[in-house]
Amino acid sequence: MKIAVLSDIHANPLALTEVLRDINEFNPDKIFILGDLILAGYNPNKTCQMIFELKDKYKDNFYIIQGNTDKMVSCCTAGLIEKTKEAFPCMGYSLEDDIKITDKKYLDYVKNLPEKLFLELNGLKIELVHGSPRNQSENIYPNLSEDEVIKMTENSDADLILCGHTHIPCGYSLKNNKTVVNVGSVGRSALDNKKSCYLRLVVDKDAKFYTEHRLISYDNIQASRHVQARGFKHCEDLVRMYLE
Repeated sequence: MKIAVLSDIHANPLALTEVLRDINEFNPDKIFILGDLILAGYNPNKTCQMIFELKDKYKDNFYIIQGNTDKMVSCCTAGLIEKTKEAFPCMGYSLEDDIKITDKKYLDYVKNLPEKLFLELNGLKIELVHGSPRNQSENIYPNLSEDEVIKMTENSDADLILCGHTHIPCGYSLKNNKTVVNVGSVGRSALDNKKSCYLRLVVDKDAKFYTEHRLISYDNIQASRHVQARGFKHCEDLVRMYLE
C-alpha cells in the first residue's frame, strides 16, 4: 500500500502543484494531509480548491486533520489577532488579512477538521498529528534527544506517528518501538534550499513500512512575489521566509 503524506501547505498553490505532479507519478493508494492548509501564503482559496479536488479524487482514501494555523484563521478573534501581531507581526497582519480573503466554505471546512486521526493499515497502527500527539503546536525538530521525543509521544498507541508543523523533515526510531516522522512542509519550507517536502510511505502486508522524504523544486521566487503583492503590513518579513 502506497501513501503520500503532506503537511503545511500554507496557501501556496505553486508549491502544491509541483508536489502533486510528483505524487501522481508515485500513484498512491491513499493521501494523508496533516494540516495548515491556510495562513501566511498567497492564495488560500486556490489551495483549498485543490485540496477539495484531491478529496473528491481519493474519496474514502483521503485523510486530513487540522493544523494550528487552520484553527487560528477559522476560530479567530480580535484578541488573537492583536496577540499574534505583538509576538510575530507578519503572522498577525497576515492572519487579519486572511480572514478577509478566505471563502467562508473553506474556513468552515478547516474549522471542523479533527486535530488528530488514528488508523490501522495492514496491522500497522498509525497516528496523524500536526505538532505532536499531545499538542497541536508542539515542535518535533531534528536533533531532539530520544527521551524528549518519547515524552512527547508516550500517550500514543501508534507504531508510526506522522507529524508536521516545524517545516523541517526528520525522523526518530525510538527504543519503545515507535517511529516518529516529521514530513516537512509543502508550502513554506524551512530547508536551506527552500524545496517543498512531502513523504512517501509504503506499508507491506505484514505491517512493515518504508518512508522516503521527497524534495521538490518549485518557483519559490514567484511565490514570494505573490505574497509581496498582498501588501499587508510586514509582508516583507514573510516574503523572506520563501527566499532565505
